[in-house]
Amino acid sequence: MTVSANAPDVGSDASTAIIRDPAHHSEGPGPDVMDAASLEGDPVVSANGDDLGKIEAIMLDVGAGRIAYAVLSFGGFLGTGDKLFAIPWSAFTLDAKQQRLVLDISRQRLESAPGFDRDHWPRMADREWASRIHEFYDEEPYWDDTLSASSG
Repeated sequence: MTVSANAPDVGSDASTAIIRDPAHHSEGPGPDVMDAASLEGDPVVSANGDDLGKIEAIMLDVGAGRIAYAVLSFGGFLGTGDKLFAIPWSAFTLDAKQQRLVLDISRQRLESAPGFDRDHWPRMADREWASRIHEFYDEEPYWDDTLSASSG
């Protein structure tokens, strides 16, 4: 993740992972508007700081013009044997100072999450599948939130 050196200071606690300072004007992208590719490979930690893996991909809902999911790679060794998880983007908090994403879930709960492997990706546009994923992470489906409703 490339974040401007002028990015606002952030706390280490997940609830204060990014502070929006209206007086702050960073030069260049980040942390509010970023190249999605700059997040690939970034670490993901739990609210307690436990390693949960890394961002494998950012999935866009092209029709809605929204980020739908971040695909998290968890377990395995050097990309072999790892399990992938599509996690609603709204479940993450950016910790720009530490250049990582925070997911408020325990490692044990993540291990029981619905996942997939590199050769068998789910059909992410399937609303039934997507609803189950959002429910697991206790997140409102992005297509139901007010931003989607007002832009569509």
